[in-house]
Amino acid sequence: MAEYNHRETEKKWQDFWDKNQTYRPAEPSDKLSAARPKYYALDMFPYPSGAGLHVGHPLGYIASDIVSRYKRLKGFNVLHPMGFDSFGLPAEQYAIQTGQHPAVTTEANLTRYIEQLKNIGFSYDWSREVRTSDPSYYKWTQWVFMELFRSWYNKDTNKAEPIETLLDKFATNGTTDVNAVCDENTPAFTAAEWNAMSKQQSYAITLHYRLTYLADAVVNWCPGLGTVLANDEVKDGVSERGGYPVEQKLMRQWMMRITAYADRLLTGLDVIDWTESIKEQQRNWIGKSVGASVKFPVWSADTSSFSSIPPSSPKTFIEVFTTRVDTIYGVTFMVLAPEHELVPGLTTPDQQDAVAAYISAAKLRSERDRMADTKAVSGVFTGSYCINPFNDEKVPIFLADYVLAGYGTGAVMAVPSGDQRDWTFATHFGLPIVPILDGQKDIDKQADNTKEGQYINSGIVNGMSYKEATTTLIAWLEARGLGRGKINFRMRDAVFSRQRYWGEPVPVYFNEDGLPYLIDEADLPLELPAVDKYLPTETGEPPLGRAEGWRYKGKYEYELSTMPGWAGSSWYWYRYMDPKNETEFASKQTIDYWQNVDLYIGGTEHATGHLLYSRFWNKFLYDRGYVPQDEPFKKLINQGMIQGRSNFVYRVSGTGREGVPAVFVSLNQLNGREVTPLHVDVNIVENDVLDIEAFRQARPDLTEAAEFITEPDGRYIVGAEVEKMSKSKFNVVNPDMIVERYGADVLRLYEMFLGPLEQAKPWNTNGIDGVYRFIRKFWRLFYKDSAAGTPDAGASQWIVTDEAPTPAELKVLHKTIQKTEADIEAYSFNTSVSSFMICVNELATLNCHKRAVLQELVLLLSPYAPHITEELWAALGHEPGTLSQAAFPTFNPNFLVEDAFEYPIQINGKVRTTISFAVDRAANEIEREVLADEIVQKWLEGKSPKKVVVVPKRIVNVVI
Repeated sequence: MAEYNHRETEKKWQDFWDKNQTYRPAEPSDKLSAARPKYYALDMFPYPSGAGLHVGHPLGYIASDIVSRYKRLKGFNVLHPMGFDSFGLPAEQYAIQTGQHPAVTTEANLTRYIEQLKNIGFSYDWSREVRTSDPSYYKWTQWVFMELFRSWYNKDTNKAEPIETLLDKFATNGTTDVNAVCDENTPAFTAAEWNAMSKQQSYAITLHYRLTYLADAVVNWCPGLGTVLANDEVKDGVSERGGYPVEQKLMRQWMMRITAYADRLLTGLDVIDWTESIKEQQRNWIGKSVGASVKFPVWSADTSSFSSIPPSSPKTFIEVFTTRVDTIYGVTFMVLAPEHELVPGLTTPDQQDAVAAYISAAKLRSERDRMADTKAVSGVFTGSYCINPFNDEKVPIFLADYVLAGYGTGAVMAVPSGDQRDWTFATHFGLPIVPILDGQKDIDKQADNTKEGQYINSGIVNGMSYKEATTTLIAWLEARGLGRGKINFRMRDAVFSRQRYWGEPVPVYFNEDGLPYLIDEADLPLELPAVDKYLPTETGEPPLGRAEGWRYKGKYEYELSTMPGWAGSSWYWYRYMDPKNETEFASKQTIDYWQNVDLYIGGTEHATGHLLYSRFWNKFLYDRGYVPQDEPFKKLINQGMIQGRSNFVYRVSGTGREGVPAVFVSLNQLNGREVTPLHVDVNIVENDVLDIEAFRQARPDLTEAAEFITEPDGRYIVGAEVEKMSKSKFNVVNPDMIVERYGADVLRLYEMFLGPLEQAKPWNTNGIDGVYRFIRKFWRLFYKDSAAGTPDAGASQWIVTDEAPTPAELKVLHKTIQKTEADIEAYSFNTSVSSFMICVNELATLNCHKRAVLQELVLLLSPYAPHITEELWAALGHEPGTLSQAAFPTFNPNFLVEDAFEYPIQINGKVRTTISFAVDRAANEIEREVLADEIVQKWLEGKSPKKVVVVPKRIVNVVI
């Protein structure tokens, strides 16, 4: 071929890889796998949207593919799979709008994604593809749910155990020696009482302990979507998808006791190779706090004001968790979350309207917004008081939306002298601000949270230091049953219900007693039933309530909520190991072989939700003996976002209105004109030059009869700005277009060349031509065009020889081997691309066409540009498709040892010539030959030098 044809070559090898399953790893039972170390490279589960991929999506996939291909060359048995997180709200919303089953649109989206991914040449083992919406997959998601339901968390062994071990303890000693994670106010009982219980009673007791359970929880309820949303699906009080209002609502939900694993989720961060920023986000989300639990009795001078909290009730106190019990004498008010269960009983008649209005307003704000808003001050007095247990002072009780019902106890003892938010609140409402440490300064201007100094105005701890005061106060509380030392976590149990259709059905039914029971394991998978439409029922039940005759064994009501989006993605890496297994989620042999993921690449948007839930489920499966590793992902890399580079045309202000054709001015012709910048499709712009005719065809609404004021050479130069890639900004670049025009190898190299993997960077097609030229320059090391006028003119001539390489050529090669290996091991892919370009330029300059050099270069480049290198590998005489079975080139440092050095020769400080000397040449010999050199003699003009300075391997300076 006269020129490298990327379209023909890339399609050829993609078909070859597919047909021959080139990237299918050896199974654990194979002899081959036993002889090779394993390597598991994984990309975060993509959701297949209807829009398909844009050029930002493949960035992480290309990086993991480079590593996977490199590891194969280094002798590893590589598992590099791909699948899809195919349940989710977007497909369901489309189904609601069109009436089309979500499975139909999901399948179309999947087909599009797979086509695009294959066009980029990833070395995935497609035989392992999984989809969360496939019943053969979600059967095992349902099974994990059932295992969680059948388990409890034993604090003594610090792990999850089968519920049967708990039942044995109850039967032997009741709750006496049970140290479990369970619901608050779980009843205590003796063995005799347990053994006397009915089957239904004893079963109901176990529901307080199971790792997945039903509870009333404050959730983000979106009436417009008819479902509960996760915090990351809500922004500024509205749903991220559709912009529907979201309110805080108390609802019956399935929950998972992720809090049982809070401490292990923290300590596990110390043994995994993740970026510190991601670890810190997880630490903050888990939010471990060491402090004390304190009970503030409700003041009951006017009992009629507390009709729902009778004095005999155990709830005649407000319990708070504080990390600064040392400040308790500085409490001047109490703040409850608007959703706190005691609010109705604490609200006095004269405050009912104000409290009701405040609660209604708070429902419209997401928890994230409430936590983030540190400037606005809002709150309302309930009309009631509680008592500070240490000084018996009355403390007014307020509601404020900066307190969350689900964090701690939903109550905060406010110490305005030591907490800025409390200080701002107290200042706004005219509440007292009491100093409690002699080290506090300027508390009339702001809070001072110091722990330095001695306590004042603090009763029994006056004169004490922080540590002594804290110990004294906790001991006082514990002795009187008014509190205790406690470790608290910000993280709450995970809501595991969504009032949707397109998700995993929960494998639970409800008996006549109203309690939840698991279906028989033999009945898995519990498949989604047919419904007439994908909306809640007229009575407010989730869409599954529309399924006719959908009952367990024909008579029991199923759970009508489905699982959340994170369910199927919390264990999927194990299914890749053994995707066709019908009897278990993956066999023990395959799990023991592949262990956990060696490299996991994905976006920072999953820093908390997905990664925490995955680690939680993995630790649970580890506890129950199903997997051999406590942590699922050894190494995590978060790729940076590829941002869009938007382009703009400039419309003269006042034009483009009815009856006034638009006038568009090129960037360099603005000359002070008042203009309006308008986004223009970046796909009709090349090197910042607009295709005017394409713009007219794409936007006739803007360009009818329009005038274009161009540059003198007729070009229209657009403006540019870096923004997020989105349809609304017309800056989405489809990778299909890049692959069609330049080739997949160019796309892969260029995305790596843009900058460090972890950093955000703008997409700029202007620079892709350089990579395109590099690929063709690389090709010309192997082929040259036949001369015009010859019989085979226009064809390419193979010019690779079997000559022995020169030291200079070997130096270029081994410098590149060293650099490439070091860069891939450090995930520094952009610098590798630069080294390839330098290498090819230097070899071209040396006119090197030698097999011994070029064959090694093909191997070096193959992880980045697999198509052209496969073609050249075969052209070099190797069996087609064996490139991935070859060995990565071995670096030989001897080829980089310099045997000579080119010395700059200075005469009185100015370089006049250069002379090459052996690196081990003695200084006196260098001096003698320099002085004998003709050029040096010319500059000496017959004079004898005052001195000659020889700096080895640096410079020679002759001073006249």
